[in-house]
Amino acid sequence: MTTQTARGRRRATGPAPEPRPAVAVLADRPRDAHRDERRGRRSPFRQVTDFAAASGVGQKAGIALAATGLVLTVTVPATGPVMATDGSAAGSISAAVQPDVTAAEAKIDFSRTSVTTQGDPDGKLKELLSAQSVGSITRAASAGSLGAPLDQLKTASPFGYRVSPITGGSGEFHRGQDYAAQCGTAVHAAASGTVTFTGWHPYGGGNRVVVDHGNGLETTYNHLSSATVKVGQQVSRGDVVAMSGTTGASTGCHLHFEVMVNGEVVDPTGWL
Repeated sequence: MTTQTARGRRRATGPAPEPRPAVAVLADRPRDAHRDERRGRRSPFRQVTDFAAASGVGQKAGIALAATGLVLTVTVPATGPVMATDGSAAGSISAAVQPDVTAAEAKIDFSRTSVTTQGDPDGKLKELLSAQSVGSITRAASAGSLGAPLDQLKTASPFGYRVSPITGGSGEFHRGQDYAAQCGTAVHAAASGTVTFTGWHPYGGGNRVVVDHGNGLETTYNHLSSATVKVGQQVSRGDVVAMSGTTGASTGCHLHFEVMVNGEVVDPTGWL
C-alpha cells in the first residue's frame, strides 16, 4: 500500500518485495548445424577478388571485374599456385592444363637460304643475285655484298677515266680499283664462287685470276706475282687466291681489282 505525499510522490507503506533470484545459464545454446558450411562457402564475388589478389592482378581490379558481373575464366598450368576449388558456382574460376610442347614441335629452321643478315654476306649475295638480273641491281642493294680483296684497302687509283701512269696521256679508262699493297701480300676471294681463269692477261693485267660468283657476277685480281688456285676450284669468301705483285702494265706493287656484271666492268666500290 502506498500513500500520496504533499509534493505528489508516492511512498511505500509496506516492505519492499524481495528481488527474484538470477538463474544461471549453464547449458550452451543449440548451434546452427549449417553455420560452418555457410562460412566456408565463398560467393562468386569473393572468389574473383581472392583470385585477383593471389595472381597479382590486384584486389581493386578483381573487385572491378566482379562488379561487372562477368565470368572470369583463367587458364593456368597444372603446377600453378592457384587452382579452382569449386567449379559449379556461377562466376567460378576454371583451370585448364596446358599441353606439353615437345622439342620436335618447337623446331625452328635457321637454314642458310632463309636467314640472310649482315652476319651472312654470302647468303645476302646469293639472295641478291637470284632475286633479279644482276644488271638491274642498284648500288644501294649491292653495297657491302662483296668482301675486301685485301686485309687493308688503301686506294692508289680509282675506277674511271684518269691520266695513264704508263703513257701520261689523259682520258684513259681505268677498268678497276687499284689498292696499294707490297708484293707478296695475300689476295682474298671477294665471295664464294668458281675459279674460271688463272694465267697471263694479254691486255696489261699481267698474272690474273678470275672468279665466277654466278648469275653474271665475276671478280678479277690482276698484276699478281703468283696464283694459289686452279681453274675449276671452288673458293669461299676470304680464301687466299693469289699473291699481289707488279706484273703486266704496272708501275709498282699493287692489286688491280675488278668487278664485272654480265661481262662489263662496274665500279667496285659499289659492291664493297
